[in-house]
Amino acid sequence: MEFVVGRSALTGSATIPGSKSHTIRGLILGALADGTSRLVRPLESDDTRSCAAACRALGAAVDASAHDVWVVHGTGGRPTAPAAPVDVGNSGTTLFLALSAAALGEGLTEFIGDEQTQRRSAGPLLEALAALGATARSRAGNGCVPLVVGGGLRGGRVAIECPTSQYLSSLLIACPLASGDTTIDVPLLNERPYVTMTLDWMDRLGVRPQAAEDYSRFEVPGNRRYRAFERAVPGDFSSATFFLAAAAITGSSLFLRGLDMADTQGDKAVVDMLRQMGCAVEADADGVRIEGPASLSGGTFDLNATPDALPAMAVVGCLADGETHLVNVPQARVKETDRLAVMARELRALGADVEELPDGLTLRRSRLRGTAVDGHGDHRVVMALAVAGLAAEGTTTVGTAEAAAITFPSFAPLMRALGARIAQR
Repeated sequence: MEFVVGRSALTGSATIPGSKSHTIRGLILGALADGTSRLVRPLESDDTRSCAAACRALGAAVDASAHDVWVVHGTGGRPTAPAAPVDVGNSGTTLFLALSAAALGEGLTEFIGDEQTQRRSAGPLLEALAALGATARSRAGNGCVPLVVGGGLRGGRVAIECPTSQYLSSLLIACPLASGDTTIDVPLLNERPYVTMTLDWMDRLGVRPQAAEDYSRFEVPGNRRYRAFERAVPGDFSSATFFLAAAAITGSSLFLRGLDMADTQGDKAVVDMLRQMGCAVEADADGVRIEGPASLSGGTFDLNATPDALPAMAVVGCLADGETHLVNVPQARVKETDRLAVMARELRALGADVEELPDGLTLRRSRLRGTAVDGHGDHRVVMALAVAGLAAEGTTTVGTAEAAAITFPSFAPLMRALGARIAQR
């Protein structure tokens, strides 16, 4: 499928779908909890459906038939090993969080995934799980799926470098259900806000690890249990980033409902980044209002805590005066694609002046001209290139547009409702 995008002006309001990160954490924790939990206004997408299926495979009963509430009957901290491999599809978050959950079971669970997931290494997490008493291995010996995990998590002491925060979140969620206490030393941690999100979920469910102020060490008590819960899923700032960026580059005024600036999501920092670039932004209890300026100003932005914002912010940087530096985000290379290389390549095809760095991008104000670009099957790249088309001359065609459904199935219809010239074919 392709998105066909023309230069557009936007206006109006849109409700941003629920957070993928919150929805997947809610599903995994509900699957490990006692009793019956309810997720209100969850995100419905390919990734969250993959997570629901993984939870079912591990023994939880998940009813996702209703659009507004998903119900999870937990395993009481004792997942079961399925006979068939668990296919996480494109969802790296599901893979990493479910690995440690499966390690709590006595049998062995095999995980598989799609072509992109097959390139995402779980090596450090597998080593940590093995050190804590579980069986954890990659069949190919490269840290990538197919992966086999199980045998019972006992606890202990382990050190793990976390170029992705999902390694640490996975251990933090599972270790309270191990038979003993666990100490986790973390010499490297990217994407810290996602760990804060995990800790907030755990605290709400009655489990409180002790964390060093800089998150370099965690003391996790064992033999705990998660209580059942009911929680509403807040709007997804990662998804909202594309609408915030669209308003910024087209000089439009939008109101995005469902966003809570008090939430733990790291990508809410994009609001302040765009404010620094000249956008007028106001937040209230119902959401965020943004108005793009006549001219954006470049700046330097550290995206280590917000790597998912890289594709959209790269588009904004191409249309800002002076230079924009997106820095300290080496982990963008090991997402669904190497997003630094891919965004540099595709933005250049649109006429952008982009310099690719080892850990970021430098972008200079450019005149974008519509052409055919490739989304590389990466949902965030696809949506970012579609946003670029809103400010490009002529027509922009974005390939592999079907990937947007991985996290944001309603992306194109919501954009059209705001006046965007975006068609699917």
